[in-house]
Amino acid sequence: MAQFDVHRNVGRLRDTVPFVVVVQSSQFDAYRRRVVVPLVKANTIDTPVLRVLNPIFKIESVAVVLHPLDLVSVPTDQLGERVGSLAKEGDAILTAIDEVLTRAWK
Repeated sequence: MAQFDVHRNVGRLRDTVPFVVVVQSSQFDAYRRRVVVPLVKANTIDTPVLRVLNPIFKIESVAVVLHPLDLVSVPTDQLGERVGSLAKEGDAILTAIDEVLTRAWK
């Protein structure tokens, strides 16, 4: 499991969140969990999408929105099959996570 690998979501929210993307550094590959960010179907989001916070990607012809406010750690054995990679979009993903963690809005 590499950073920015996309996995099928096998959890109960898989109809609206079909995929998750691994954002955890490979430095922690020996750990039994992975930090992931949900990729939500774009057509299910009611709130306006913020370009920096919520970049849009296409996975298996499905438009999905990165939802870093729902970042979570999951056991590796609960990740579905790997379906692709967003490594080329890694900068956009990390920028979105930085936006969540920034101290600019004290």
